[in-house]
Amino acid sequence: FQIGSLFAASTESSAHNSFKERVARSIEGDTILTLKQLTPVRLIKNTFYDRVAAAEHRGASKEELADLLGKRRSKLGIFDGNLDEGELEIGQIAAAIDTIKPAAGIVEVLWQEYEDAKRNLLNSKSSA
Repeated sequence: FQIGSLFAASTESSAHNSFKERVARSIEGDTILTLKQLTPVRLIKNTFYDRVAAAEHRGASKEELADLLGKRRSKLGIFDGNLDEGELEIGQIAAAIDTIKPAAGIVEVLWQEYEDAKRNLLNSKSSA
């Protein structure tokens, strides 16, 4: 279980507010696993992703994909807030994120879910 996406869209995250808001607006199917030849990455679909998909569809080499990705593509999307041309990398859980919360609130919810799961496990063992 990975939770980086929750914190990437948190109030304290250094990501651009436009990126965080795009994550909070995402719905199921807005992300896709791509760039498998280089290093698999899940992206929110945008103009940049369309170019990646077209390149992959025509059988682009690793070098061509790396050139398309460039050195600053994720900075452009995530930190500069360019939602069209930037790489919008986020986890599959993005569709479940509907608000930008403080990190403390995220930790609080995670802790409560842990406590609930632990209590349910103990209850199920004692009733068995």
